Amino acid sequence: MIIIDGGLGRQLEAMGAPFRQPEWSALALIEAPNLVRVAHEAFIDAGASVIATNSYALVPFHIGQDRFINDGETLLALSGKLARAAADAAVAPVQVMGSIPPMFGSYRPHSFDPIAGIKMMKLFCRALLPYVDIFAAETYSSIAEVRCFMDVFGATEKPIWLSVSLEDNRPVVGNPVLRSGERLLDLLSQIGLADGIATPDALLFNCSQPEVMEDAVRAAATQFESWAKKPLIGVYANAFPLADASYGGANADLHECRVDITPDVYADFAEKWVAAGAEIIGGCCGISPDHIRALKARVAPV
Repeated sequence: MIIIDGGLGRQLEAMGAPFRQPEWSALALIEAPNLVRVAHEAFIDAGASVIATNSYALVPFHIGQDRFINDGETLLALSGKLARAAADAAVAPVQVMGSIPPMFGSYRPHSFDPIAGIKMMKLFCRALLPYVDIFAAETYSSIAEVRCFMDVFGATEKPIWLSVSLEDNRPVVGNPVLRSGERLLDLLSQIGLADGIATPDALLFNCSQPEVMEDAVRAAATQFESWAKKPLIGVYANAFPLADASYGGANADLHECRVDITPDVYADFAEKWVAAGAEIIGGCCGISPDHIRALKARVAPV
């Protein structure tokens, strides 16, 4: 069992690091990078064996186009250096996962521009390559985004993890869908085809509510059942409430996290994901080192 870290942005906020919209977790990288390393170390101490670079918000949607053009590559490299330093200082082996976010903001699949997106992804690849052990798409919400990610990062020699975000406002049991409205089964059916999408080393589901994850894990496990080389399956859910009409969007409001997703409750969900076929478990927004500690004790005690 591989245990990855939790929500870095909300951990930085909990630590008192600079944290606000629209910069989100990038603000700490810009103003207090020492606290980014401390946050990495908190997740390592809790039991994570994979930590993500603090690069999720280093896109124009969060830091602005001018700052991205002028400082983006330098900030990306800094996020890699901080995660690498924390991993290398750990007592037990820890890998660094290069976080490759949606290039045009979370939950906004219809804003994706393939030409501009690929150009930005190549910058992420170049800046993070010296520091990471794994490249991971995070919170991808459409098949078009996935295809571009696999085209760019599949050309590296690093393991490639693909993590997609699921529609959780109106889920249909037995038919998980991406936030674009495209069926998960349609994405799965294109993976590994000669004219389709390259096969990732792992397929994960992230930044959706815990309640929708088990269904997706089962769908992926069924799809991969007959494959000679199966991608690992993983989950790292968030602790956000369902978005309603009052939510102004990613750069307008901060979600309050659900108080019912305690470490023990989250570990209860994780046990179901493991039973369904997950081999990688961690947390997204609102999942703290205490949650990771509970995961380590419950699903990966050795």
